[in-house]
Amino acid sequence: MYTSETPKTDDRPETDLAQRAGGGGVTPPPSAPPRRRRRGMGWSGRLEVAVLAGPAVLLFLGFVIFPVVMAAYYGFFNWHGYGPATDFIGLKNYVTIVTDPDFQEALGHNAFIVVMSLVIQGPVALLLALLLNRKMRGQSVIRVLIFVPYVIAEVVVGTGFSLMLATNGALNGLLENLGLEQFTRDWLSDPSIAIWTLIAILTWKYVGFAVILFLAGLQGIPEELYEAAAIDGASYWQIQRRITIPLLGPTLRIWAFLSIIGALQLFDLVYIIWGQYVASVAGTSTMATYMVANGRNAGNFGYGNAVAVVIFLISLIVALIYQRFVLRRDTAGALTERTDR
Repeated sequence: MYTSETPKTDDRPETDLAQRAGGGGVTPPPSAPPRRRRRGMGWSGRLEVAVLAGPAVLLFLGFVIFPVVMAAYYGFFNWHGYGPATDFIGLKNYVTIVTDPDFQEALGHNAFIVVMSLVIQGPVALLLALLLNRKMRGQSVIRVLIFVPYVIAEVVVGTGFSLMLATNGALNGLLENLGLEQFTRDWLSDPSIAIWTLIAILTWKYVGFAVILFLAGLQGIPEELYEAAAIDGASYWQIQRRITIPLLGPTLRIWAFLSIIGALQLFDLVYIIWGQYVASVAGTSTMATYMVANGRNAGNFGYGNAVAVVIFLISLIVALIYQRFVLRRDTAGALTERTDR
């Protein structure tokens, strides 16, 4: 209720008041343009996608999906590699795999290689990458020399190390010539050190890949951040700990994922250096060498296919867990949600 002493206010919008007063008025915001309806892909677009992606899809189905399905199928049979698979035994092969102490030992070796690869190769590659990221003489030559072991074929690496590390090989011969006979070892057959020999060979072989990957990640860090931190009085190691390593996190996580999957599927170097039988005696067997020794070489192809399926499932589960809990932070930023306001 209004009185004569109380001014009456108008609750109408400001635009109405401005027009009523004869002023210029406030221009109302322009209406949003009508949304265009998204047109579906025409036949020409579908044909283009089919032509471009079709060969890749066929190759993926033929060389990845189909072998996995067939391995899972033959894993249910006692099959010796010739003729149709008729001796159906159900899950017997899989039960044997899980309860076999040799497979459990091989699985433990793979797990140990995974951990040691992350613990040793990661810090070594990071230190080398930080060193090579600075301007120095011969930088390009050093990068090439570090990366060369990675591009050498595994057959060449395995054969070379098997000759150098033999009991009468080059390494023991060098130690004897230097008067260090007490350090000579049976580097390949001694179960107490054979696994460490394998770790050293893997580090030499694959650390170059990690260095190149880290160097590529370092190139994406803005130089202004380093300059600002230096102006604020941060030391070199403080800059690396507070700026470089956090911003290099996505690259580190991708490398760790590749290293884990590669360690779980390790076969070639172990098979070439130790062979199918020496590997189990020396303590360097892996799930892949176990598969070959107890599958193809034993004439039990059904059992070998079952082992292959188990290796595939272990790798798949590890990959999904890593994707869910580690790589999630890197892929979350690439996904955007549309909200209506």
